[in-house]
Amino acid sequence: MANNQATIEKLNSMNLKGMARALKSAIETGISLAADEFVAHLVDTEWDDRYNRRLERLIKEAKFRYRASIEEIDFAISRNLDKNMILRFSDCRWIKDKKNIIITGPTGVGYDKYLVM
Repeated sequence: MANNQATIEKLNSMNLKGMARALKSAIETGISLAADEFVAHLVDTEWDDRYNRRLERLIKEAKFRYRASIEEIDFAISRNLDKNMILRFSDCRWIKDKKNIIITGPTGVGYDKYLVM
């Protein structure tokens, strides 16, 4: 047990916080994986942790005036928003397909037209 704690402390001191958290969780839950699977699990967790921390840092540095997400959109009839269209746009497939989206209309009242080129 002391050896595991020392390993977790070393991972934290090397700034591998995702791996440390994954190792601690694996010890507590008694996860049993093959060595290569366990290393892959640790690396994946560290990668996810770094990605999330980077994303949080970039969002903080952007200093957005409002925090909003797709899940918070109000699709009330009066706003004239097409939920299916918004959800199709949210997967960003249009970027991979090298298409453009033009959104017109007054700010905050819904949309007049979405045009995918």
